[in-house]
Amino acid sequence: MSQIVTPHQTTPLEVKAATWHSWWIAFLLLVSMTVNFMDRLVLGSVAPTLQAVLHFSNTQYSYIVFAFTLGMTLGQIPAGQLIDCIGFRTAMPALFAGWSLTNALQSLARTVGSFSGLRFVMGTFECGNYPAGVKAVGELFPADQSAFALGIFNSGSILGSVIAPPVVVFITLHYGWRASFFLPSLIGLLWLLPWTMACRPTKNRVEQKPAPQEKIGLGHLLRLRQAWGVVLMRGFTGPLTTFYWFWLPLYFVRGRGLTLASMAGMASLAYLLGGVGQAGGGYFSGWLIRRGYSVDAARKFTFALGGVIAIVCTFLVPLAGSARAADLLAGLGILGANIMSNTIIAVITDVFPRSAQARVTSISGVGEGLMNMAMSLGTGYLADHFSFLPVFIAAAALPAVGLWGLFGCVRKCDALPAGEIIRGVA
Repeated sequence: MSQIVTPHQTTPLEVKAATWHSWWIAFLLLVSMTVNFMDRLVLGSVAPTLQAVLHFSNTQYSYIVFAFTLGMTLGQIPAGQLIDCIGFRTAMPALFAGWSLTNALQSLARTVGSFSGLRFVMGTFECGNYPAGVKAVGELFPADQSAFALGIFNSGSILGSVIAPPVVVFITLHYGWRASFFLPSLIGLLWLLPWTMACRPTKNRVEQKPAPQEKIGLGHLLRLRQAWGVVLMRGFTGPLTTFYWFWLPLYFVRGRGLTLASMAGMASLAYLLGGVGQAGGGYFSGWLIRRGYSVDAARKFTFALGGVIAIVCTFLVPLAGSARAADLLAGLGILGANIMSNTIIAVITDVFPRSAQARVTSISGVGEGLMNMAMSLGTGYLADHFSFLPVFIAAAALPAVGLWGLFGCVRKCDALPAGEIIRGVA
């Protein structure tokens, strides 16, 4: 029987602590996530211009957005299979080039159909960035540092979201909306050079390679309650963050009566506050481990803390007496959701063998994608026919299901041996 290696075992070719090279890879992952979100949010930033120039209705624009979400959902499992098969070092630049080139091609689009088709393809490439990053951190960092490294990686979503609007608006005003798709993609491709150099074996650095593991099929993973627990954790946590990204500005304008200028400042403040939950949550989890807590206890406490913050603050947002108070509560709600999201990927690296981590991340991404679609449609219906109050109540309930995923399904954050997964006794 081939050797079985759990996520926390080391071989002679592995190191027991992260090296400077590992942290350099973490930084490049941060940049990749930043570029990922910048490219993703170009469309939203130029949407008013597209509607004016190409005469798209709101309904037609929603088709384009839906196509991207559909591509993100359907591409999850194939991307995870690819990453587990060829490794993150090779898969990451292929995925990066794919979404960058597809984003650039949107500068040539003229119809709803062409935009929708390109956004669908772009989504199938972009969805691989997340599981590739998870796999990279799982291979390069020990348990007490992995959550912090994942937080650094995830913080790219905050940076990309903050940087994209002013950059895209500047390019649009000076060079036109088509350049807004083309120029960021062209600049983003420069990332491929340092990544290729960082992942190139050298005489002074022995490439860290995991020992051979028994092959785990997708069917083996789908039989695991732990895998379904992760699906619940991510499927009912990620949509809360997505809800805040897409609906908080609209809530401030329609639900609180703010002007667009006032809304922009307050929404940015909420997003920045929420961003603390990415690296901060990961650091806190690792700090608990270094203080003597078990990995299981540290992950559970951190996830539960984030869940309580997200539930309470999200529920109180529409009940706040002022827009500023609502903004603070929304920022704390995002912070709690980000703490949970960061802990989820740490749990994946704790529980599942390296050879399956990208696929487990992708499976959970399918659950998140389906919930995002349902949440988007439900939010629009409730906001149009009732108010934002039931929307926030429903959003506040989501993390409770995520908590059940960890405590009721995953149960214990211990490494699952590959052999037990294959034999169905895990």
